[in-house]
Amino acid sequence: MPQLILEDLNLETAERRLCSEALNTAGNIVGAADLLGITRHALKRRIIKLGIEWPPARGGRSEPQT
Repeated sequence: MPQLILEDLNLETAERRLCSEALNTAGNIVGAADLLGITRHALKRRIIKLGIEWPPARGGRSEPQT
């Protein structure tokens, strides 16, 4: 995994960045949790706590459902 450079020492910001990078690298929660060395349940709790959008929105705009 590539090295991450943190702009500051804020723990919540670092945790959000690590989770986001792991999710983007792995492409799914199970793989990202494995990269981070935590369970998928622990990662799901962090996603909710940190307000990370997962899975990411596709296309940048939402279409109304009929």
